Amino acid sequence: MSATRPDLNASPGELGDLLRYWRDVRGMSQLDLSLEAGVSQRQISFIESGRSVPGRDTLLTLAQTLDVPLRERNFLLLAAGYAPVYSEAPWNAQEMHGVIRALERVVRQHEPFPAIVMDRHWNVLMNNDAAPRFFGCFIDMAARQGPRNMLHLIFDPEGMRPFVADWDTVARSLLQRVYRESVGHAVDAGTRRLLDELLAYPDVPRDWNAHDGRSATPTMPVIPIGFESEGAVLRYFSMVTTVGAPQTVATQELRLECMFPVDDETEARHRRLLAARSKAK
Repeated sequence: MSATRPDLNASPGELGDLLRYWRDVRGMSQLDLSLEAGVSQRQISFIESGRSVPGRDTLLTLAQTLDVPLRERNFLLLAAGYAPVYSEAPWNAQEMHGVIRALERVVRQHEPFPAIVMDRHWNVLMNNDAAPRFFGCFIDMAARQGPRNMLHLIFDPEGMRPFVADWDTVARSLLQRVYRESVGHAVDAGTRRLLDELLAYPDVPRDWNAHDGRSATPTMPVIPIGFESEGAVLRYFSMVTTVGAPQTVATQELRLECMFPVDDETEARHRRLLAARSKAK
């Protein structure tokens, strides 16, 4: 993505830059956007050149067509001189009560396998009991200061990194997931900062975004993440869930990740590992 994102504190005169940025991100011409949104190409051109400010409904139609994330739609509205439409209340605000209860049910029901709720930058907001119990089988989780970040936990040489099998493949897949699973498929400043921090760790492949041709014919339907324990490798894959039809910023940015064993052997070893840890306490 070559487009440079304008300052988020954009003034009304920079609305055109923001709209042009999102067009570039989506690879749409003014004509493409005009046909999809039902807004004249002339009006889009006038908005981008700063010659006119669209009505709020027109601006929201353009943002909807460009699949602009809700947080960013608020910035578009502010740049046009309108009040934000989408609530930016925190994930645990009262208005989120129903969503939070649903997430609590899901993570609880996923025992004895880890389930984690994260924000858009992979910071852990909620987890079931199995998550810290599992990772605690490898490292001292209590020694890691919060807020915890799942990717830092995996990449940190003092975290889970020494226990990760097939490190090169796993690192590549996780870094690619940061791009693939970013909200609205758009990489914001916080995500870029996270990537820079992860790439600063030792032994991270610099060409992570290049195709890895060592396995031209995949032998598994997913790239598992494996953890070495007592001479064996426990392999897991993840299912990632987002909230359907979000209408608040926090709702759109929540991600629920559930880890599942890839095979029966991993499931059996996983259960024995957690049982042994429970007895040791």
